[in-house]
Amino acid sequence: MIGEKQTHVRQEVMETIEKSLDELMEKYLRPIESNWQPSDFLPDPTNPEFKNQIDEIQALAREMDYDLFTVLVGDTITEEALPTYESWLMGVQGVNQQSQRGWSRWVRAWTAEENRHGDLLNKYLYLSGRVDMREFEISTQYLIADGFDIQTGADPYRNFVYTSFQETATNISHRRVASLSKKTGNTLLAKMCGVIAADEARHANAYKEFTRRIFEIDASEMMLAFEDMMKKKIVMPALHLRESGMGMGELWTRFSDAAQRCSVYTTQDYIDILSTLLKEWKIEEMTGLNEKAEKAREYLLKLPMRLTRIADRITVPEFDKGFKWIAS
Repeated sequence: MIGEKQTHVRQEVMETIEKSLDELMEKYLRPIESNWQPSDFLPDPTNPEFKNQIDEIQALAREMDYDLFTVLVGDTITEEALPTYESWLMGVQGVNQQSQRGWSRWVRAWTAEENRHGDLLNKYLYLSGRVDMREFEISTQYLIADGFDIQTGADPYRNFVYTSFQETATNISHRRVASLSKKTGNTLLAKMCGVIAADEARHANAYKEFTRRIFEIDASEMMLAFEDMMKKKIVMPALHLRESGMGMGELWTRFSDAAQRCSVYTTQDYIDILSTLLKEWKIEEMTGLNEKAEKAREYLLKLPMRLTRIADRITVPEFDKGFKWIAS
């Protein structure tokens, strides 16, 4: 629980960072008029070559590795669950939903950039001819309706640890799909996932900078929040995935196994992200912490090695071809 004093300090810290948000938005977000849009990558229905372009998309989609295509579909569903992510960010302490400036402006602008990802991939999957779109849409509606608890509450410190980690993970996932698609000649999908990955990298850098600024102002409390989030474990937005006839979250294990098998997102990636955050936030060199925060720092520095020992014992099940999303 966060005490009244810590809550007051967090409010002051958020107000301090908010003074720089116009500058940070210019650095980490793109102007709408010049930003890419889904139609920049998708076939133009008015083009005489439209049907031939669709035929090419479908031919390349049929050739994609089953696990890789499954992960692409699951990633798209999690991108489409954007209303959930915007709603919890709007509930973070220090964000005034009624304002058109500061933190609420950041959340809306971030959401607007993220919204293009689901739009682009959804249309691509529809055109691919390899997806049972009704099953896809059922999973999407369930993921939004079921909600998502990232175990941060309204605490901005914990929320920014989560977004720093999760946006980095999303960057890795889309970047790997792009790389693997390019190797098999699917240059269109590679470009799509590549531009999405670039967005996610910028967003991750923004949330990492927010966190770094908090460390500069309130290091001990930020360290305790970081420790708490890593003890709880960072849960991915796909945690509650399900298909028709399933309970909430029943599909998560099979989906994460598919991602591990095709090396799109692995247990080692989780460890590597943690190691990167420790380095970028200069946790090892940090001084002036109170006793509890110093113990938290020691825990965090030892955590990558501890997780590596656990990861070495994990086995991933063999091929699974039973996802309802994939059309027969």
